[in-house]
Parts: sequence; structure tokens; C-alpha cells
Amino acid sequence: MSGPARATAHASSRAAVLDVIRAAGTISRVGLINATGFTGATISTVVRRLIDDGLVVETGRAESTGGKRRVLLQLNQSSRYAVGVHLDHAGITYVLTNLGGSVVARMSRAGAGAEDPPAVVERMAGEVGALVEGVGVGRERVLGLGLVSPGPLTPTSGMRLTPPLMRHWEDFPLDRALQEATGLPVVSDNDATAAALGEHWSGGVGASATFAALYMGTGIGAGLLVDGMAYRGASGNAGEIGHSCLAVDGPRCWCGARGCVEALAGPSAVVAAARADRALARAAGLDGGSGRRRSSVTADFAAVTRAARRGEPGARALLERSARYLAVAARTLANIMDLELLVLTGPSLAIAGSVYLPVVREELDRAFFSRAAHPVAVRLSRSAATAPAIGAAALVLQSELVPLRQGLRLPENLADSEPAPVERSSA
Repeated sequence: MSGPARATAHASSRAAVLDVIRAAGTISRVGLINATGFTGATISTVVRRLIDDGLVVETGRAESTGGKRRVLLQLNQSSRYAVGVHLDHAGITYVLTNLGGSVVARMSRAGAGAEDPPAVVERMAGEVGALVEGVGVGRERVLGLGLVSPGPLTPTSGMRLTPPLMRHWEDFPLDRALQEATGLPVVSDNDATAAALGEHWSGGVGASATFAALYMGTGIGAGLLVDGMAYRGASGNAGEIGHSCLAVDGPRCWCGARGCVEALAGPSAVVAAARADRALARAAGLDGGSGRRRSSVTADFAAVTRAARRGEPGARALLERSARYLAVAARTLANIMDLELLVLTGPSLAIAGSVYLPVVREELDRAFFSRAAHPVAVRLSRSAATAPAIGAAALVLQSELVPLRQGLRLPENLADSEPAPVERSSA
């Protein structure tokens, strides 16, 4: 880990200790003292309470360094669970994760489409119930439900700044309605921010406490984490890299501006260009043949990607042009944040990431402003397709177990963590 000492703001010593145990995997009480700066008495008290609450367990001992072998601690992964829901026009993805953020159940269902919001909420509540009951997890162990969508959610104004296909959701208080329908506490955010948080919580970014997740689903955005905390901005709209301008006289975007990254490079732009080319539309199966029902942008983008993989040059050229635009946006983001790590994620990059990843890497290697000081690592998320739903569950885990606030500063210092356990305790 390079750069200045990292720090994360936690609401309490309990939250800080639990978060360090989560990040370390296994760690002793002495390791916790070194990592947090708390006194031995504080660590002893907090750890005992975490064990009593079933959140932490003792798991064997570290190898001896000359004295008594230290007892190691880790999260009790099956003690608590969280539901994550990603709502989009094209589909709804559900996951159930354990305390460590690992997915134990998932399913995908039809999207919101043109249905009335109350009808969708009723359907979602039933699908959440089926997800939890299907793995035999008691409701008392489910901390809550995380809900994410393409636009930020607020308790008083519903979804705002939504893409055109979901405009009928703008004034619907979705989070409150879903909480009433499921009986679970609901926390909400936008999908790109959730995807970044999911990478952080599940350990997918290692020691990089400041990084960005570049997200492409039906639109384009970015989730930003600074010192382990999601940066949302004044209105929850931070990271809207899809609405930065690449061409002042470019095509008009649904947000009202011209030449936005999303209007030039997003899946809708790729699909529109493919449909405009009759030969390519026919090769990709987008020509609207007899009786063909018009599908979603996600499905059509997947069709273009499949054509590119079959060697269709027009399809490959469209994806590569989109990738070049996205790479320039990625460079802008990396320059502004001085990133060490950029994770590519989202359903569309899960489909076409093999085309986009090398183009983004080449752009950052070639033209990132601070490349003489350090490179930017770029990788594709291991869970790109379900990243927003996993991040939604992580929202619950973080808000319920390791709430953050400005004030208490916790150094991220896990370098002295003990080796892996060599035996398990009998307790």
C-alpha cells in the first residue's frame, strides 16, 4: 500500500474493531491493538462483546514467534445476512450475502419494465421472501435489505434523475414502500456507488482504500471510495462520469447535455449504431424479423457482443469505438482522483469486458498524468454482473455493523497480522 497512511472513520470502537477483523480475515487481539491504536483493555472488552453477540469467533492460534501462540479471531460468517436488490428497467437481481459479503443465494427476474411501481414492489417482496426462505435462513438473522437503482433514492422524493425508461418512478418512494412490503429495514443508493462498496467490503480491492469502480449497465457511472468511505457528493450524484462531455457538438444525451460519455459509448449508443447498419443488424439478430419482439438494450448489447466474438467486423468496431470513449473517461477519472486502482464492473462489462479491459489499460498506461509516479491497476470485477446487488447487501452490512462517521480515525495497519492458523481451537 503506497501513499500516506490510510484511515477510515467509524462511529464507534466496536465498529472499528469489527471492520479490522473483516478486512484482515484472521487477526489476534495484539494485532487489533497494533492496527487500531486502542488499548488492550478496550480491545478485550470489545472483542468479548462481539463474541457474545455471535459476530466473531476464535479460530485456532497463530504460529509461535517465541512466546505463547496468539488466539486468532475472524468473523462468524453465518451469524448475519443481508439482502441486496438491483432494480433496473431490464431486470431485477437479488442476492443474499453472509456477514463477510459472500453470496449464498442469487436470482434474476424480469425488470421493472412499464409496470406500475406498486405492482413491482409487491412482486419484489415475494421474490425477496423466496430468496431467503430458499436457503433456510431465519428472518431474525437478516439485517436488512439494500436497494440500488440507476439513480439516487431519497425517502421524500423517490427516484430522481432517472433514465428515460424509468421516468414513471421519479416521485415514487420506493425504499419506504419496499420496507413496508418486506418488513425489513431498507437502505438505498445508486448502483455504481453500491458496486464500488461491494468490491471494498468483499475484499476485492485488497489494500486499496481509495479507488473507483467504473460501471456500465444500461448507462455509465462510477462509484468512488475514499479512505474506505463512499463519496456521494452533496446530492448523491458524485461519480456521474457518464455525463462528462467528450464532444461539445455531440449527440444530445437524455440528461439534457450534448456529447456525454453515455451518449457516445453507452450500450444504447452501441445498439442504436448497430441497428442503423442493416447488414450488422441482420448479423446480430437485431433486424426485427417477422414476429420478433423488441428486446431490452441489455439483451441487444449482448447480441452485438456475440456477433463481435463470431468475427463480425462491424460489431467489433462498434465495441472498440465505445471502449475508446470509455477509456478516455477512465483517464479523466484517474487524473482527477489520482487513482491507484480502477475496477471495471456492471452487467454490460460482464458481457463485453474482454473488449473494454485492454483498451482502458492501454489508455491509462499511455496517458495517465501521474504515470511517472505510479501506474493505475485496471481489472475486471470477479462479480461484474451482480456487483450492484452485492454492493446493495454491503450497504446493509456497513450501515448496521460498521457505521461510519467523521471523527474517529482508524489507521489501516494490518501489516503485522499473524500467519494463517495452524490448528483450530476446541472451544
